[in-house]
Amino acid sequence: MKQFMDKDFLLNNEMAKMLYHQVAEKAPILDYHCHINPKEIAEDKKFANITQVWLYGDHYKWRQMRSNGVDERYITGDASDFEKFEKWAETLEKAIGNPLYHWSHLELQRYFDYHGVLNKETAKEVWELCNQKLSEDDMSVRNIIRNSHVTHICTTDDPADDLHWHQMLAEDPDFTVKVLPAWRPDKAMNIEKPSYKEYLETLGEATGLTITSFADLKAALINRMDYFDARGCKASDHALEYVMCASYTEAEIEEIFAKRMKDAPLSKEEELQFKTAFMTFVGREYHERNWVMQLHYGCKRDNNTLFFNKLGPDTGFDCINNYAPSAEMANFLNGLNMTDELPKTIIYSLNPSDNEVIDTIIGCFQDEKTVGKIQHGSAWWFNDHKKGMTDQLVSLANLGLLSNFIGMLTDSRSFLSYTRHEYFRRILCNLIGTWVEDGEYPADRKVLDGIVRDISYDNALKYFGFK
Repeated sequence: MKQFMDKDFLLNNEMAKMLYHQVAEKAPILDYHCHINPKEIAEDKKFANITQVWLYGDHYKWRQMRSNGVDERYITGDASDFEKFEKWAETLEKAIGNPLYHWSHLELQRYFDYHGVLNKETAKEVWELCNQKLSEDDMSVRNIIRNSHVTHICTTDDPADDLHWHQMLAEDPDFTVKVLPAWRPDKAMNIEKPSYKEYLETLGEATGLTITSFADLKAALINRMDYFDARGCKASDHALEYVMCASYTEAEIEEIFAKRMKDAPLSKEEELQFKTAFMTFVGREYHERNWVMQLHYGCKRDNNTLFFNKLGPDTGFDCINNYAPSAEMANFLNGLNMTDELPKTIIYSLNPSDNEVIDTIIGCFQDEKTVGKIQHGSAWWFNDHKKGMTDQLVSLANLGLLSNFIGMLTDSRSFLSYTRHEYFRRILCNLIGTWVEDGEYPADRKVLDGIVRDISYDNALKYFGFK
């Protein structure tokens, strides 16, 4: 029987061990998509206790605590931080087979040098150990990032954001990690939302423009894209129900926009027409700026209305949506490609059944200008566990070129989540090592080392054009 999460955790053969310990483990981290707050980096925040790091805003953990019958008071309510941590510890020991079990213990090992097991009995011991460690200067936000060997971080930012904290970080000679904005224009696209007109006023204030038409909206977005571009932005990100492609004319889009400005109801078809026009417009602008377009789709959000009304969005009540017409995604990409305006694109689906669909679609739009121009994004959200990651990697290998993959990201709000890169790299090395051990690929260490290093770090560095 193997020892619990030892140095060879998830590495089941000698080739896997060599590839991980000699190559992947030593590679730095490029976190090209996350939801951490740049203000906390600029201010070099320190956390008072482990609950603040682990449980504040982490809907992954909240879902499991609810599944364990924990009262909401100990999740998002007014219970003390220790009480919340204790309830998480009680839940964690039941999380056999769940990636949170592995992630939590990897974080305890790497950041707190705790190699035991967190459960109800050890909760107090771990609480005190972690809090003592967090009180040390070495565990400030900036030092966590430095000690995790992170070179680049891309946050997620609204077009109206002034990027003040990014500017402060860029001008700070004492912090060399690049913290760059990434463009997230969902509020500008989601015309069906009740707050849409209010958001347009906010965007107008940021640009000095009055937005009364779709043409005005495009002008405002161009204004802000230029602003983001000047501050190092290299990527956009979109949260979509699915990648739609409805036919439209410019005149129809202006009519739809005018209806919304008059608070007239829009049909679902009009909503899809507008969003298609919006995505086509921004896609062309991304191509012009050499930005990467990230498309996250396949999520049905805020399913529990009772709790949504109490807690709001991003609180653990989302699920996989199994409706995603692949033909429309192919048509959308083709529409941009027909005029040679298809940007570098990463496609993520929350539905693991879409792996093969994505891998066949991306193969239609590769070209000689950028290696791996259209990417199948890493296993996302409900899929970023051992099986989900393995399935995504195998599908990409079967139908595309795994060696050109740009690898892992945290997609997290926690500064301790960099161990997810370790988790991914161990799974990657074990998969490749297994293929070699089974005689499916030659044991050429020069080639294998290059593949692992590229997927771990180098491919993303080149793909995004970071320096």
